Amino acid sequence: MLLRPFLHDRTACASYLFGCGTQSRLAVVDPHFDLVEDYIATAAALGAPIVAAFETHVQADHVSGLPALVERTGATAYLPAGAGVEFEHVALADAETVALGNTLVTAIATPGHAPAHHAYTVADRRRGTDEPWLVFSGDSLMIGDVGRPDLHVVGDARGQARLLHASLQRLLELPDYVVLYPSHYAGSVCGRGLSGNPVSSIGFERANNPLLALVDADAFADALLEEMPPAPAEQERILAANRAGRVGAAV
Repeated sequence: MLLRPFLHDRTACASYLFGCGTQSRLAVVDPHFDLVEDYIATAAALGAPIVAAFETHVQADHVSGLPALVERTGATAYLPAGAGVEFEHVALADAETVALGNTLVTAIATPGHAPAHHAYTVADRRRGTDEPWLVFSGDSLMIGDVGRPDLHVVGDARGQARLLHASLQRLLELPDYVVLYPSHYAGSVCGRGLSGNPVSSIGFERANNPLLALVDADAFADALLEEMPPAPAEQERILAANRAGRVGAAV
């Protein structure tokens, strides 16, 4: 399996090019508009086309590169069912899978940061198993933190926080060895205590992430909603552009 991370420091966003080199099928998770050319150039250097683009959720802090990537490559767009976007895509339900050659992607519904949010586990069948090797967690479980619950709802941040608490329990069902690749790191407005290290594991977060120690959903919601940072600049315009799928939308 091929995997190349892309870190965009201005918005503290992480995205990932990954897939099967043997059968030449690559995908991008949470593509950033500013990095579309980089994904395409890297895929060309690897000698494989980009055939899929996955969003963990509709982004609120930056313009998505998914429409431009689809336009440039012909890739299939995959989003969580119920994402509410206005462009052609495949709506993935919980537990649905997408095969990229020997690379198997499985959606896990993880609402809470957004009402429609997926994490994606990835298995490499060349290793002789369908068990997950890594998980792209989006804005659900992050390094030293979890996603904020107030950006995609009006007046129900506590309800979203409780949903997120349940979603995190699902991610904690994964084995400790599963490598964790979230979509943000320190500097992002989508969390408060994010680590500058963009990579972790389920086991390390289980042992060291303070929010995962809160087993009571109400206590978790109280802690998560305390001293919430300001919302992203231009949030509503960014959300509208990303829902509409406008290529190169300026905000």
